[in-house]
Amino acid sequence: MHTRDKTAVRLDRFICKHTEHSHQTSRRLVASGRVTVDDQVLTDPRHAVSAFNTIRLDGQLLQQQQAHYLMLNKPAGYLSATSDPEHTTVLELLPPALRPLLHIAGRLDRATTGLLLLTNDGSWSRQITAPEQKIPKVYRVTTAEPINPEAEIRFHQGIHLARENVTTSPAQLERLSDCSCRLTIYEGRHHQVKRMFAAIDNEVIALHRESMGLIRLDEQLQPGEFRELTEAERRLV
Repeated sequence: MHTRDKTAVRLDRFICKHTEHSHQTSRRLVASGRVTVDDQVLTDPRHAVSAFNTIRLDGQLLQQQQAHYLMLNKPAGYLSATSDPEHTTVLELLPPALRPLLHIAGRLDRATTGLLLLTNDGSWSRQITAPEQKIPKVYRVTTAEPINPEAEIRFHQGIHLARENVTTSPAQLERLSDCSCRLTIYEGRHHQVKRMFAAIDNEVIALHRESMGLIRLDEQLQPGEFRELTEAERRLV
C-alpha cells in the first residue's frame, strides 16, 4: 500500500464495492484465491489495497492505476512538497487530477532549480533515493566568490559536516569558470551542496540540478514545464 494514499480499504470491501457481490461473498472470493493484487494471489480479505494497486477477480480487471513518471524543470521559489500552508509547491505546477497521485523522488531546496522527478511508483522512486544506491546527482553551481583551486581535492577527499558529524562521500568538481562549476555528489543530505561550499568559505548563490543517475533534464523544458519520462529513461534507473 502506498503510504500517501488516504483511501486504503480492505480487499473484501473493495470487491464488494466494485462488483455485485455481497460483503460475505466477497470475503469468500478472496479466501478462495480468486483475487489478484498486482498479479499476486491474495487470500487475506483484510489486506489493505489502494488506488495504486491493480486488482482482478477471476482475471477480470477491476482497477488499474496508470503509472506516472514525470520530469519537471523546477523553477526557483517552489517548495518540493506535496502541500504546504505557506509556500507554493511544485505539485501546483501539475494538472489537478495528477496531484493527489504523485510523490517526489529526490527533493530540491526551494531556491534550487532543475531536474525534479515525480512518480506514483514507490518501488521505482526508492531505487533513485535509497542512500545505498549512491545514484550520482549532477549540479551546476554558481558561487559568490571565485572557487578555490584546492576545492577539487577537498571535495574529492570529502567534506566534514558538523551537524551530522559525518564526512561526505568523494565528490567530483569540474570548474567551468572562476565562480561556477559542475559538481557530482552521491548523497542527498540537507542543503548538502551549500554546506560543502560553506566549509571552504564560499557561498552558493545559484544551484541547478542537471541529472540524477543517467536521467538528464530535457533542455527543451522551460522552467515550470514537465513531461512523462520515455520508457528508455525509466529504465536508466
